[in-house]
Amino acid sequence: MKKFLFALSLAVSGLAHADAVDTLRAFVAEVKTGRTDFTQTVSSPDGKRVKTSSGSFEFQRPNRFRFVYQKPSETLIVADGQKVWMYDPDLQQASSRKMDKALGATPAALLAGNNLERDFTLKAEGADTVLAMPRQADGTLQSLRIRFKGKALSSVEIVDGFGQKSLLNFGAIATNVPLAPERFRFTAPAGVDVIEQ
Repeated sequence: MKKFLFALSLAVSGLAHADAVDTLRAFVAEVKTGRTDFTQTVSSPDGKRVKTSSGSFEFQRPNRFRFVYQKPSETLIVADGQKVWMYDPDLQQASSRKMDKALGATPAALLAGNNLERDFTLKAEGADTVLAMPRQADGTLQSLRIRFKGKALSSVEIVDGFGQKSLLNFGAIATNVPLAPERFRFTAPAGVDVIEQ
C-alpha cells in the first residue's frame, strides 16, 4: 500500500510539474502581445540592500518590447526587433545593441521572444512555478523563476551572475491587445548622445 501511495504521489507531482511548464509554453504560444504595470525589487546577494522601482511593460512577439521605468528615476528600454535601445533622460544619453547580442537568455527574451526552449532549460517547481536556466552560461544570468496565477503571468524572479535578485511583480496583464508599431521604435531626442555598441 505504501508503495502504491508513493507511486501515486510521484505521478501526481509529475502532472503538476508538467502543468507549470505547459502553462509557460501556452503563454508563449498564445499571447502575442501584452501590456501591464510592474514593480521591481532588487536585493543584494546578502539581502541587506534593497532597491524598488516601478513602471510599465509592453511586448509584441517576436522580439519587440518596451520597459518604461517611472520611479524612482526614468529609464526607457525599447526593442524594435533589430536593436535594443536604452535611454536615460537624466543623463541625456541613449545606447543601442544589436538584438542578438542584447537579448540571448534574458528575462526579455523569455517574455517577448519565440525561442523559449532554444535559450532555456525548463523545470517545473510545483504547479505554478517554472525554473528557467540559460542553456549557454555566460555569467550574466544564473536563473529565472516564472510564476503564474492560473494562466496569468504573476512574477519573474531573476538571479544574476553575482547572486543579486530582481523580482518583477506584474499587475493584471492585458493580453493580445492591439499595440501601435511606434511603441517599439526609438528615435533619440535632439541633443542626446547616442552610443551604438
